[in-house]
Amino acid sequence: MRLCWPLATVGDSMLNTLWLGFFLAAALSALARWLIGGEADVFAAMVASLFDMARLSVEVMVLLFGTLTLWLGFLRIAEQAGLVAALARLLGPLFARLMPEVPRDHPAVGLITLNFAANALGLDNAATPIGLRAMRELQSLNPHPDTATNAQILFLVLNASSLTLLPVSIFMYRAQQGAADPTLVFLPILLATTASTLAGLLGVAWMQRLRLWDPLLLAWFGAGALLLGGFIAALSTLSAAALAGLSSLLGNLVLFGVIVAFLLVGAWRRVPVYESFVEGARQGFEVARDLLPYLVAMLCAVGVLRASGMLDWVLDGIRWIATTSGADTRFVDALPTALVKPFSGSAARALLIETMQHHGVDSFPALLAATMQGSTETTFYVLAVYFGAVGVRRARHAVGCALLADLAGVLASIAVCYWFFG
Repeated sequence: MRLCWPLATVGDSMLNTLWLGFFLAAALSALARWLIGGEADVFAAMVASLFDMARLSVEVMVLLFGTLTLWLGFLRIAEQAGLVAALARLLGPLFARLMPEVPRDHPAVGLITLNFAANALGLDNAATPIGLRAMRELQSLNPHPDTATNAQILFLVLNASSLTLLPVSIFMYRAQQGAADPTLVFLPILLATTASTLAGLLGVAWMQRLRLWDPLLLAWFGAGALLLGGFIAALSTLSAAALAGLSSLLGNLVLFGVIVAFLLVGAWRRVPVYESFVEGARQGFEVARDLLPYLVAMLCAVGVLRASGMLDWVLDGIRWIATTSGADTRFVDALPTALVKPFSGSAARALLIETMQHHGVDSFPALLAATMQGSTETTFYVLAVYFGAVGVRRARHAVGCALLADLAGVLASIAVCYWFFG
């Protein structure tokens, strides 16, 4: 079992340091606004944010509770019908190279595959419960339950790299704001999210000394690149209206098709589908119960950081650097979405919509913000949920690799949008 434990000391206290750092940075920012700017109300805003985020944590938990209960119920049917085991056997050779400590026929392999497929199709409601179940299966192989294993880190980083082939939600936001072509950002998002995932994979591979030049891995990645290229080529021939319709149809069709397939195969294998669903749904309650403390901790820290004005200061600093260096500063107006996205998906969505309303839905900042929204992930939320669900406190190099993927997604978004829309 190859765990590279000397690397564990790099990230053992990463989450503790980040969480404390959020509060300290917020305190310094608030003191500066009070002592220099005379804004004494900043402290009231920070305290109010603490309570707002605590309430939001419970609201998120209620939503997750229902989603987890639903999908873990269907997933239990798939497990008893042998579908997850079949996926594990199919992809065993691939994951034997990427996750050498996970046995080829382990159920985690099939669950990881289902999670990646759901993420790629933009099926967030299905991806999260499946991913949490996969993380729990990986935890069953963990000899040190409070410390993330290499396999858990690779799974989390790839999950947080936001590889999405059909960003239906982004199309919906643009359509709501009156965009003439809601799918205009489809190809930019696809290119940027590919860069994000590749950066995350390479970062983890370097930290864990994975041999990506293995012939089997090269064959899998080459085939994946060809399929992705063919998919892009086929979609590029469609009109905007046809592409939007296909995206919505495909996402919903796949989602419901997966449910029907689980039920039909389960019935064919003589699985008691109702009893199996209820058995799996009970696990949703157990997982949801354990998540709440982690969500409260992370969301409250993020809320205080936002209320203190620290993020605004960072944005002004980036604008000043771009101006003094003579660079085009249009990208700065889209950065609030990118800066907030690792901390809060709802805040990033709000900032994306605000950017569309302020600058125009088809303006360069709005197009760039939509591309960033579709190619980055709520990294700290994912860390809190996935590691919190299994009690992992020592993240090792997971945070650094996940943030590297986010940075790659942001930089790729800027480059691609200047290429497409500049």
